[in-house]
This record gives sequence, C-alpha cells and structure tokens, in this order.
Amino acid sequence: MAEVVSVNISEKKGTVKREVPEIQLKLRHGILGDAHAGDWHRQISLLAEESVDKMRALLPELQPGAFAENINTRGLDLKSLPIGTRLRLGETVVEVTQIGKECHND
Repeated sequence: MAEVVSVNISEKKGTVKREVPEIQLKLRHGILGDAHAGDWHRQISLLAEESVDKMRALLPELQPGAFAENINTRGLDLKSLPIGTRLRLGETVVEVTQIGKECHND
C-alpha cells in the first residue's frame, strides 16, 4: 500500500524545503505557504522515497525536501504513472501533469 512519508515546504524560492507536520492544498494553487504554489501546471512536486534512499546510501544526512519535493511517497512507482493519473492524497485528489523536471541550471 502506498503512503506519504513526509510533506515539505519552503516559504521562499531558492531555499531548501523543510519537513512540516501537515499541509493544506488549495485548488488550482497547490500547497498553502509554499513558494512554488500558484496558477501553473506544476504546483506540487512528489518524489518516491525509494529514490531518496538510493542517494542516502551515499549521503546519509539527506533530509526530506532536499530535492525540492513537497511530498515524499513510499510504495508508489511515480515515474511510471501516465500524465493525467489522479491520486488521492488524504481528502484531496491531485493530477499528474509532468514526470520529472529540469534543473534550473540546465
């Protein structure tokens, strides 16, 4: 069964996201209080904890949010989900609009 293992926000763009106990999602906006929220196609970033675990083998100090992700999941192969897939997160349904993202320095 898939689960959310952490939720993370940053109040200012360009800063590392930090883990918070809970988040509130707003329709067509994203996560309240997160600097990357807004009326655009990529309001929330999800990352599989299994991917983070691979990096933790090299960098054990990695914290949730280190890759600018808002939600860390376990038990869900996020990269295999087709665009348009809808996921229930608690009381909210979100839609996959993009797989992966380009680095800002690319």
